[in-house]
Amino acid sequence: MKKILVTGGTGYIGSHTAVALLEKGYQVIVADNLYNSDERVLDAIAQITGVRPLFENVDVADEAACMQLFRRHADIEAVIHFAAYKSVNESVVKPLDYYRNNLDSLMRVLRGMEAVGCHKMVFSSSCTVYGQPETLPVTEDMPYQDASCPYGNTKRIAEEILKDIVRADGMKNDAHPSLKVLLLRYFNPIGAHASALIGELPNGVPNNLMPFITQTAAGIRPRLSVFGSDYDTPDGTPQRDYIHVCDLADAHVCAMEYLFSDGFSGWDAFNIGCGRPYGVLDVIRSFEKMSGVKLPYEIVGRRPGDIEKIWGNVEKAKRVLGWQAKRDLDEMTLSAWQWQRHLQEKA
Repeated sequence: MKKILVTGGTGYIGSHTAVALLEKGYQVIVADNLYNSDERVLDAIAQITGVRPLFENVDVADEAACMQLFRRHADIEAVIHFAAYKSVNESVVKPLDYYRNNLDSLMRVLRGMEAVGCHKMVFSSSCTVYGQPETLPVTEDMPYQDASCPYGNTKRIAEEILKDIVRADGMKNDAHPSLKVLLLRYFNPIGAHASALIGELPNGVPNNLMPFITQTAAGIRPRLSVFGSDYDTPDGTPQRDYIHVCDLADAHVCAMEYLFSDGFSGWDAFNIGCGRPYGVLDVIRSFEKMSGVKLPYEIVGRRPGDIEKIWGNVEKAKRVLGWQAKRDLDEMTLSAWQWQRHLQEKA
């Protein structure tokens, strides 16, 4: 049974990935400082899978604490690194916080891996590394564009750090295994687990579209703000490639299997999305159809850091990893609403 460390593992994507890994027979250690999550998610993971992952309350951006974490679990065989701040618009307001946290955490984790001889990482990257692309859909070999926000820039810098380390590791003339890194460039994850036991639950006011929609439908928020209606898109709103979080979690399992295969060395990057664009109004209409709830919303000005439109070519992930998204937009919005209703029932 391979032992995998999942940093940021009580978060939205991390918790769903922990479930997917456990269901495939991996042993999972979850490390998280609970900055934007709740330890009770571990109970839900245990309820879904029958296994409660070992939990370490650790800020991996703290050098000493991170090294102690790796010393306690020196037998880990791979790391999935989620731990990072993730809000596009918050990063515009707090750029220094984002550079410090997102880059420090990566470098501390890499030092910890080096100390215990762990040579495999799946890195949580983002389609924001493409900036506002000149051509669509984006492919993995397209050059970086200027990042539209500090969050996206932290992901681009992190990718460059990982590439440099892999190259340097490969040049060593010794018997140590070379570092293997898979960069998964996510598009826009939404939705929740079919059990409705885990889903997206940010602390405070949501920064992402889907939890704001569900909280507005539940009466927690008075109305939804749609940021911009004058973009060059079919409905005037920004277009994104939305992907169900469970499909995204499955992509991490496929990536892990590829990491442990003999056919991979060095580093590689994969787009992880559905491969088609949806506007904000498309998401609203899907939610209203699937939930039966009419959403109060208003059109407001554009939001700093937002790009106009992006979606990905995902053929490489299908060809190399054997992965593709299975769930459509209606399944995404319905599962998010079921998760919100579960939260209301528990309250």
